[in-house]
Amino acid sequence: MASNASKVPFLRVVAKRGFAAQACPRPLGKAADVQSNVLPNKVVVATAESSLPVTRVSVVFRAGSRNENYDSLGANHIIRIAAGLTTKYRTGFSITRNLQQIGGSLTASSDRELLTYTIETTSDKQEVGLKLLQDIIAPAFKPWEISDVAPRIRTQVAAVPPQIRAVELLHRAAFRTGLGNSLYIPKHKIGKISSETLLHFVASNCTAGRCAVVGVGIDQNTLSGFAQSLELESGGGKDSPSKYCGGEIRKEKGGDRAVVAVAGEAVFANPQEALAYAVLERALAPQPAVKWGNTNGALAKAASSAAGSTPVCISALNATYSDGGLFGFVVSADAGVAGKAVEAAARVLKAGTVSGDDVNRGKALLKADILEAYGTDAGLIATLGNQAALQQAVQSADNMLAAVDSLSQSDIQSAARKAGSSKLSIGAIGNLVNVPYASDLS
Repeated sequence: MASNASKVPFLRVVAKRGFAAQACPRPLGKAADVQSNVLPNKVVVATAESSLPVTRVSVVFRAGSRNENYDSLGANHIIRIAAGLTTKYRTGFSITRNLQQIGGSLTASSDRELLTYTIETTSDKQEVGLKLLQDIIAPAFKPWEISDVAPRIRTQVAAVPPQIRAVELLHRAAFRTGLGNSLYIPKHKIGKISSETLLHFVASNCTAGRCAVVGVGIDQNTLSGFAQSLELESGGGKDSPSKYCGGEIRKEKGGDRAVVAVAGEAVFANPQEALAYAVLERALAPQPAVKWGNTNGALAKAASSAAGSTPVCISALNATYSDGGLFGFVVSADAGVAGKAVEAAARVLKAGTVSGDDVNRGKALLKADILEAYGTDAGLIATLGNQAALQQAVQSADNMLAAVDSLSQSDIQSAARKAGSSKLSIGAIGNLVNVPYASDLS
């Protein structure tokens, strides 16, 4: 039997409006204006108009994998899987059935810093969607349900691409713990994490002081009322800093290919300096402008030249977090030329130089990406969630573009020198017979 949640008023302040009143309040593709405030319970609330008669609401916690300890390694992976299972207030059947009745969808995602629950509904069903979301963020972790999803977790872990595995190994080598914790549960922990451990992790990290509620296509006052009504424990605070150690983890798998991730420490004191690494990423190895095209930039030219006629795939790696990060590159190539490609790209990284033309191109590409993020509802909800949860405030698209324009070539050069002069870390998987060790790249 379906739940009767849709028959019960949830927020009296939610006005019932038809599609005619909701249709396209913001032109499609135009950057949205955003509003934000911090509630008395320390929850950050941010909203923006939608380009469609669709409401998207995310509850974001600073509860990513960096907050796991040895006993709870992999908790984030299980929490993502358990998003549609029984909670303290609803069964899994009730959640699924009510989402189907209103034509909504639920998404749970996490990274090293954030755990996010997002619900999407048509604007005239936002009241029911908010009630569902309120119940979903209070998981129960029934032991029999956690056991039932173990095969699905094993399948997901086995299906992780080698490029992602290399980046995960790189983080582990660079930070060891904290930011070094993987987004995926270790194989030896599958089926070993108890419900009590998961509940303790949620109770410790999913608190009001570590929470942001963001929405697109919903009124600021409505969302503030929803956020104020959430049953969250008080408390919060900053995450424990992760110290960059530098190191190397190699996983020999044989075969005829190698995937190698190489990075130095990305050091920045403020968001403005962090933007410099985003420009540098697009300056050294921008993504192809056409489908199936070649990657341009200094990193790609160096790696391709070293590999000769053998194709090499290379992309810049910019992993930026609230208190640091990594900057480098990921190479995927035939085992015979992978070593030469890595050495050539590492020389470019350690040189710490970037041309004026590359900087101008990087800034233009970054501004295009910012406008795309603010111009689409899906990109906007993710952008608002990241900023609100990590910075306790949100920036308008105009402010972001102005910040990018204010960066000079010397700012980008400084970021390049910091990453290139630091101790390099390596994460590698595949046939590594010709892949150099970290000491060989110093």
